[in-house]
Amino acid sequence: MKKLLPILKLSLFLLSFASSVVVAQSSISGSVLDSDGMPVPGANVVLDQTTKGAISDFDGNYTITNVEDGIYTLKASFLGFTSVKKTVTISGSDVVENFALESDAESLDAIIITGNANPRSKIKSSVSITSLKPSTIEQTAPRTTAEIFRTIPGIRSESSGGEGNSNIAVRGVPVSSGGSKYVQLQEDGLPVLLFGDISFGTADIFTRYDSNIGRIEAIRGGSASTLSSNSPGAIINLISKTGKTEGGSLGTSFGLDYGNFRTDFEYGAPIGENLYFHMGGFYRAGEGIRDAGYTANNGGQFKFNMTKEFESGYVRVYAKYLNDRAIAYLPNPIQVTGTNDNPTFENIPGFDANNQTLHTSFLTQNTGLGADNSLRRSNVTDGMNPISTSIGMEAAFEIGDGFNIKNNGRFSFNKGGFNSPFPASVVSASDLAAANEYGSLTFANGDGVVPGNSLITPVVLFDTELNNFNNFMNDIRLTKKFDNVDVTLGYFKSIQNVSMSWLWNSYLLEASGDNARLINATDLDGNSVSENGLIGYGATLFGNCCQRNYDTQYNTSAPFLAISVDAIEGLNIDASFRYDIGKVDGTFAGSPTDDEGNVQTSAVDVNGDGIISVPEQSVASIDNANPTTVNYDYNYFSTSIGINYLLDENQAVFGRYSRGASAKADRILFSGLNYTDGDQINALDFINQAEVGYKRGLTNGSIYATVFYAQTTEEGGFEATSQQIIENDYKSIGVELEGNYRFDNLLVRGGITYTNAEIDSGDNAGNTPRRQPDFIYNFIPSYNFGNDKQHSFGVSVIGQTKAYAQDSNELVLPGFAIVNSFINYEVTSGLTANLSANNVFDSLGITESEEGSITEGQTNYLRVRPVPGRSISLGINYAF
Repeated sequence: MKKLLPILKLSLFLLSFASSVVVAQSSISGSVLDSDGMPVPGANVVLDQTTKGAISDFDGNYTITNVEDGIYTLKASFLGFTSVKKTVTISGSDVVENFALESDAESLDAIIITGNANPRSKIKSSVSITSLKPSTIEQTAPRTTAEIFRTIPGIRSESSGGEGNSNIAVRGVPVSSGGSKYVQLQEDGLPVLLFGDISFGTADIFTRYDSNIGRIEAIRGGSASTLSSNSPGAIINLISKTGKTEGGSLGTSFGLDYGNFRTDFEYGAPIGENLYFHMGGFYRAGEGIRDAGYTANNGGQFKFNMTKEFESGYVRVYAKYLNDRAIAYLPNPIQVTGTNDNPTFENIPGFDANNQTLHTSFLTQNTGLGADNSLRRSNVTDGMNPISTSIGMEAAFEIGDGFNIKNNGRFSFNKGGFNSPFPASVVSASDLAAANEYGSLTFANGDGVVPGNSLITPVVLFDTELNNFNNFMNDIRLTKKFDNVDVTLGYFKSIQNVSMSWLWNSYLLEASGDNARLINATDLDGNSVSENGLIGYGATLFGNCCQRNYDTQYNTSAPFLAISVDAIEGLNIDASFRYDIGKVDGTFAGSPTDDEGNVQTSAVDVNGDGIISVPEQSVASIDNANPTTVNYDYNYFSTSIGINYLLDENQAVFGRYSRGASAKADRILFSGLNYTDGDQINALDFINQAEVGYKRGLTNGSIYATVFYAQTTEEGGFEATSQQIIENDYKSIGVELEGNYRFDNLLVRGGITYTNAEIDSGDNAGNTPRRQPDFIYNFIPSYNFGNDKQHSFGVSVIGQTKAYAQDSNELVLPGFAIVNSFINYEVTSGLTANLSANNVFDSLGITESEEGSITEGQTNYLRVRPVPGRSISLGINYAF
């Protein structure tokens, strides 16, 4: 017994020591919530470089026990959310650390509401979809809303027109006559305009991205055909913040090498039990990214919404006021040498195509006859001037027995104008004088004779009044959930007014990027044939084609049905059907003509000086006494069938076939057709599409791959700039690749689309559609640094390979890559400074050319739209 006593004492000592060690160890506990304050069950919470961790329970709570004293990095992560790291110190006591995870819009677990009858996660949806959150958008340093869309795979956004008037195409489906004919822009689930390609009134003119936007969702092909009207190619949906979680921001930015000052603000918060709001907007003023010679951008936007939640649903009211003046960039002059296959594009003397414009302080007013043939004056500096006041209501409720109902309705008062000079040609002063039998050319401001070797751009001023673009949009859906089947019955109603007036004049302008001067001309006898540069009251350079009024209304009804079946575990089959019924009525009127169809003009003393000058001898007017009646109907049936199969919880394959159409608006309203018989006019264009894809969610990223096919049957539409009816059929096949991956502090995003597109009818059959490159791509890496990873910097490369200027496939537009960069530096908590550069290397990227060929072996002068040159901005933002 005495021999065992020392052993017993030692055992008691060791037990006591071990107990003291256990007591010295601590626990870390807390909760994991999302940005709306809801629990995130199943989140991983781990101590980096240890084997300790926990998984949050149903209420979002977690506990990690037996943590020794020390300093640790605690990381919370969950698929579909951005991971969060925190530094914790353990010193003998328990620690509570809570996490708020932000939804990662790029994750395949992110819930998608666009183009879905029943919202699903990306990995469970049989569609190709991309989500962009504000932090991702900022990495590309966009200067306009259309520039944001360049990072969406499959979307070709020709963002060279400024804040609007952009051409947007998808998957080889063409930009046949301008705008976004097959791509619909939405705000919070409803179309901005019913048609995306209205001349001088495209949907992006009435759309502005600002800090109110929580994310952008873009669906290509798929169910876009059946869950909205006139959107068979794609839907791009700008989704607003709601303020369910309190917070806001105030930011100001200004151009370091261009004229711009902009202030953005937004704030949202709960204001009562289950009641919350959000509001915000922007105001900006400046010359713009190209030297205009005056304040070309001036205006802003304000948006507001308020939401009341109930036990079984919610009601949201929202409003928007937009009044903005933004310069509209039309083609710039440029010179080209070499061959059609291998051309060399260079600036003409005195004009930087990237950084200058034909806009000038010498042409800021336009005078002529108005829509009712009375005298009127317009301000060229108004540029694109959308004025929009919208109010809407959205409500969704569970009404029992598996039924859900949702209604989203909005009324918008839209009007404004479009005013910008379009170069009809680029020609030397001597050649212009010879062709028109001018005796002399002199600068209108008194600077003397125009040298014979100077370049001149005769311009048609596209002075267009957007009188009434009011619209009503409403989408109501009733869904019934069975055991494994969801059935949605819906009805879409839209009334869209299209009332506008084309009131164009013609001028002589020098081809200069530094306040181009107007030019006066005399005839061979020395008599003046111009007035302060004006050579025609009307589109004289286009044969006085285009003075006209439109007053039409498009009444659309579209019932639709969507069925989704979870056939077996992991396999979902969905089908949707839509029937669009359109009723069109109104009138349009052009210039008066004689019996042979020749435009008639009249003598009018426009300037009121009592003398009829040469331009005043032939003033174009509108024949309002003899309008053309518009009264026809159209209808079309759309279908979409898809299948999605989960290979496991992180990867899936999908396939889809769809057929849809897009109706025309103003682009067919030119004389020569019977507009009282829908069977005799070309009101509809159809697209058949098929796609198969694979998607995989990774621990730190995701990948997406889609093979697609599209066949377009198009009946043609009028293009104002070329004065032509563009009518072709097309087919295309291609591949979209999209992915993102985070390597600790380095996030890499990117996408590439290959498209093999072909014209399938007419004289150009077998050719590649104009402006369609084989490849479009983007590569966007960013890096976080600092003790708490609060700073970041990154670059983006956005580009395309070569394309043909026109359908004739002669002149090649070279490929280009635009490099953008940014750096965000957190000055103090919540206060961040931002330095961003767009087109860092001032690369020349030509998106379109009016001319389709050059004469080889000489210098040619063309009209092209290049992307904007280098611009650098500095901003500061406070988030609270």
